[in-house]
Amino acid sequence: MVLLSDVVAVSAEVAATSSRKAKTTALAGLLRRLDPPEVATATALLAGELPGGRAGVGWSTLSSLQVEPASEPTLGISDVAAAIDEVRSISGSGSGQRRAESLTGILGRATADEQWFLIRLFGGELRQGALEGVMAEAIAAAAEVRTESVRRAIMLSGRLPGTAEAALSGGEPALAEFHLELGRPIRPMLASPAATLDAALGELSECSVEYKLDGARIQVHRDGDEVRVYTRTLREITRNVAELVDLVRGLDCRSVVLDGETLALDDAGRPRPFQETMARFGAQEERAELLHPYFFDCLHLDGTDLLDLPLRDRLKALEQVAGAYRIPGVLTPTPEAASALFDDALAHGHEGVVVKDLTSPYAAGRRGKAWRKVKPEHTLDLVVLAAEWGHGRRSGYLSNLHLGARDPDGGPPIMVGKTFKGLTDELLAWQTAEFQQRATREEGYTVHVVPELVVEVELDGVQTSTRYPGGVALRFARVLRYRPDKDAAEADTIEAVRGMLRGG
Repeated sequence: MVLLSDVVAVSAEVAATSSRKAKTTALAGLLRRLDPPEVATATALLAGELPGGRAGVGWSTLSSLQVEPASEPTLGISDVAAAIDEVRSISGSGSGQRRAESLTGILGRATADEQWFLIRLFGGELRQGALEGVMAEAIAAAAEVRTESVRRAIMLSGRLPGTAEAALSGGEPALAEFHLELGRPIRPMLASPAATLDAALGELSECSVEYKLDGARIQVHRDGDEVRVYTRTLREITRNVAELVDLVRGLDCRSVVLDGETLALDDAGRPRPFQETMARFGAQEERAELLHPYFFDCLHLDGTDLLDLPLRDRLKALEQVAGAYRIPGVLTPTPEAASALFDDALAHGHEGVVVKDLTSPYAAGRRGKAWRKVKPEHTLDLVVLAAEWGHGRRSGYLSNLHLGARDPDGGPPIMVGKTFKGLTDELLAWQTAEFQQRATREEGYTVHVVPELVVEVELDGVQTSTRYPGGVALRFARVLRYRPDKDAAEADTIEAVRGMLRGG
């Protein structure tokens, strides 16, 4: 039996090193020791996530618990799983007090180090975003299987713990059992930024160039008359987007999985503000804004999975089934044609273009160089780490944001700068309320929050700096908008930020 103390020790070891190899070795060593019933829970804990998602416990409850720690470690992985399930099952009148009592029970059996781990786990502070990538390598090492097999299973299932169970119990044959299932969303393939259009074109010998829309990512599954629509974070929004459901139900096919974007348009056909598109995803009542889909990939058609086919073949399937709703773009363009499309995208109110390798398969959940996004201004998606109470006109509001870039090796976000620019009165009021709900601690006038909110910032560039641990700092950053469609695992990496250094 593996104890929680073993998980805590490995978690600390992983956090203490910047070496990806050392992280993988430590994680794989623990995974090999697990009994089969422990694998799913331990994998989630090692990835810094509460098994099963949030349990309805706020930081105010957690910070108020004062429990004498146990002197010796006795908690097993199964004890932790049972405690989490118990807390999550509590609801109804007086649930807050009963959750506190349940938490007191499990904390009373934990050592001081285990208590700190559990409190951060329930509070959401252990989430480290990109640690999933390191975990995939660790699972592969522990099970002696190919890393690509693990990554593919995670992509298709969307479940890291379930993938670990399969790999450790059945090896390659068990991982091969994972396949695309209609009605179960898969991780979306992502684009990485390119400095210029010419640079992106120069990297790929055979490519397509498409509009980059200022919309929201969607993945649509149809099986007969049943249609389901998911966001980029795999949240189902089917009942909120009836017009998209009706449109896909009317396509000439039996089954299909489409990847694309959707956005609300004004009467002139130009995109409405991003926030209006996102408002539709959470709407509980009928709204006037209609969403228009723009599909750019086809992952399945009439019983045939297309994920492993090159993009050029997937685009042929897309044209066959949904050509009328395909995103504007050109195949194998000349540099002049690509530049003209880029200008056309901007003229129509969109963000820029995406350059895609026509020979590439669909590599879900990863930012590689097969898809490169090009925009005229410098923008980054960063994680909010903390905010400072404002002064003067902003007294009473959390204003100055502390921003972090994602650590691709699984550590916590790396701070790269601060900004209070671009915040409207509406955003100030919203973030003050949101941050207080996500607060983990206060230090003077700084409120630290669970690192899960992603904000898009515009900046003049970056510069080398010894002030922040990443060695770089943002120059003249200002907030464009929050990105509720993204989580911390989709924020830009510290490598992307460093890549913006002049001459870098």
